[in-house]
Amino acid sequence: MISNQILQSTIDGLKNITRKDMSVVEKEGKVIATTEENMIGRQIDAIENFVGSQADSQLILGYQYFKVYDNGIPEYVIQVKGEDEDGYRIGKIAAFQIQSLLVAYKERYDKDNFIKNLLLDNLLLVDIYSRAKKLHIENNIRRIVYLIETNIDKDMNIVEIVRSIFPAKTKDFVTAVDEHSIILVKELREKETMDEIEKIAKMITDTLSTELNVKVYISIGTVVSDLKDVSRSYKEAKMALEVGKIFESDKYIVNYEKLGIGRLIYQLPLSLCKMFIKEVLHGLTMDDFDEETLATVNKFFENNLNVSETSRQLYIHRNTLVYRLDKLQKMTGLDLRNFDDAIIFKITLMVSKYMMYMDKMVY
Repeated sequence: MISNQILQSTIDGLKNITRKDMSVVEKEGKVIATTEENMIGRQIDAIENFVGSQADSQLILGYQYFKVYDNGIPEYVIQVKGEDEDGYRIGKIAAFQIQSLLVAYKERYDKDNFIKNLLLDNLLLVDIYSRAKKLHIENNIRRIVYLIETNIDKDMNIVEIVRSIFPAKTKDFVTAVDEHSIILVKELREKETMDEIEKIAKMITDTLSTELNVKVYISIGTVVSDLKDVSRSYKEAKMALEVGKIFESDKYIVNYEKLGIGRLIYQLPLSLCKMFIKEVLHGLTMDDFDEETLATVNKFFENNLNVSETSRQLYIHRNTLVYRLDKLQKMTGLDLRNFDDAIIFKITLMVSKYMMYMDKMVY
């Protein structure tokens, strides 16, 4: 249950304090963490007999062995080099330390399973509150879900790094949900603002990008105050990630509350989208518009339909911009200098993006 990396880090720390070499051995006899050279992976034949005996500790050929229990059953064996009294005392301390880690990891594993099932709506309402009570997870607390997606396969280092960002916040939950995604269920202060919530996302992306040199995308659900609603925040974060990929592909952090009209378009049936495009463009498709025209339109929208500012930013004469807008009007019947027509064409662009994205998903 405990990663070999954590076990290795633990005994390295103990050796730095005690100056004693030691190893952690699986109950089948394989060394999985050690401070001695050339010991990793070695098979110790005497271990299985020791594990099957009644003794808690044993001295064999210059090494002292100590059992580490999980619910009364031996899970690991600590091997300490030396036959002296210090070695015995250090071995008992190491066994106690690893056993405490087992208890902590098991508790966290139980909580992780609870959170996963909560996110995926696998729990009955009555089970949510009863299991939360047993796991000492409070109910009426403000929480929000962050969905963290990376471009590499699931690596437990990423989970541990995200956990390390909030070391003092034991009420935050971090767990991997699939090969590329990690969930952070974050407890919030009573008056934590959306700006502060987005700063947390920025801190996570900066940390992971720096330490692992990977691209990180984060989507944010809405704030909830009841455990049963955490799954809703997760679904919102999941939708925000998808909508962001379609309409805001240049952003690495996407907030569900700021998706705007893209959130509505994402939920439209494709048949309705096709009908809308056909009616607006009169049989044309977005492929019929050249890149120059579309770039001009997008810049025009960015500048709130301001002709002078758009022409300045595009380094073109005002009349050139007017000519391009007139050309588009002849093709579509829409005058983008008119607010209502601009809205229709903006939605047309977004619906077309959505349809192209869905076509790629199919193939």
